[in-house]
Amino acid sequence: MAVRNRLPTSRADWRLMGRTARLVLTIPGYAVLGALAWIGGLALFVFAQNVDLVVFALGSGLTTEARVSILVGLFPFVGTAYDLVSGSVLVLVAGLVAVDVTMAVYHFREHRVSIEQGGGSAIGVLLGTLGAGCAACGTAILAGLLSLFGAAGLLTLLPLDGLEFSLLAGVALVLSIYWLADGMRGGEINGCPIDL
Repeated sequence: MAVRNRLPTSRADWRLMGRTARLVLTIPGYAVLGALAWIGGLALFVFAQNVDLVVFALGSGLTTEARVSILVGLFPFVGTAYDLVSGSVLVLVAGLVAVDVTMAVYHFREHRVSIEQGGGSAIGVLLGTLGAGCAACGTAILAGLLSLFGAAGLLTLLPLDGLEFSLLAGVALVLSIYWLADGMRGGEINGCPIDL
């Protein structure tokens, strides 16, 4: 099987993804699921990067108003924790997670696909969540692995200061969305080409 058949390389592939996502997300129940997945994904990414502050806000004797103010201030474009590029990438990846989760749930429910058959989509969501969740954590985990080989200092050479992990997560999510859209085309159950 050619790579071209399994990767979104043409305009038609991108239109297929957009059309399939639009069709799924215009169903009211799936639109709500998508919104909840987007908010949940964004909250997970933001809170994972600020665990100590979240624990402080929730565990201290602050007023409810102060707790909400602290937690809301952690989000991109509301507080000052993220610059424009980092915040935009985080919001975009959370949106991709929402589309991927919604399409996967739709695909599993409507086509009665088991996790075994659609495992690549689950892996795409997992990789996207891990990669986008915390550029700093991703860098720390990679540093731990690279330190086994004496190469941890190479991480200081990352030009985007860890944003690379979020961008890679976006690529994994786009591939997962494409494979889901391709698998749902014409009622076929194809899905991800990765066998687990």
